[in-house]
Amino acid sequence: MTRRNKLLKFTENLTFPNLYQSFTYGSEVLTGYQGAEKVLAGKWATEHFKNDQPITLELACGRGEYCIGLAERYPERNFIGVDIKGARLWRGAVNCLEKDLTNVAFLRTKIESLGLFFKPEEIAEIWITFPDPFLKDSKYNRRLTSPNFLKTYKSLLQKGGKINLKTDSAPFFEHTLEVIGEGKHEILIKSHNIYEGDLPHPDLDILTFYERMHLKDERIIQFVQYGLSDL
Repeated sequence: MTRRNKLLKFTENLTFPNLYQSFTYGSEVLTGYQGAEKVLAGKWATEHFKNDQPITLELACGRGEYCIGLAERYPERNFIGVDIKGARLWRGAVNCLEKDLTNVAFLRTKIESLGLFFKPEEIAEIWITFPDPFLKDSKYNRRLTSPNFLKTYKSLLQKGGKINLKTDSAPFFEHTLEVIGEGKHEILIKSHNIYEGDLPHPDLDILTFYERMHLKDERIIQFVQYGLSDL
């Protein structure tokens, strides 16, 4: 993608009613449709979605393929895709507008800042699909299933809320299982190869662009669903 195309997409992002962006580090103010500034923490259901349906987050969502797939499958629920890459979110926002999906929104921010944009117990479930595994030892704390991130998720999730991880990285998956064990979190579903037999979760049949590529390369896809203990 050329720099000009990226800049055009960044400009168009300000014209989408389903995309909010964080431009000021440490601020809870988001920039939305036509540059309007909003504080949505605790108000996503009432002020954006205009309903009281449960909210699911997809973290590091890229083009939002997973939350879009989930939204089409579950119109009675709301979904928010979170990513820092504006050009990728542009594609997700456009796809939703073309499909007339009103139960999906996108948030452009660093995942480290989630606590600014959601109130405690505002989120029902979290999906993390094929995130950067950060394989170097020095970057373990950047993994989206590391203890520092789990503390944030714990504060945002409702009681009984679940975290779903889908990955093709065996080291990342094993590290996640170690973190789960050390934190005494509850594993609900675990699979070292989701395509070995029946799918262990009905929503694992939603395929992203990257998963299709991984499958062509015969990579093994792993999955774990778990709930968080009191940290």
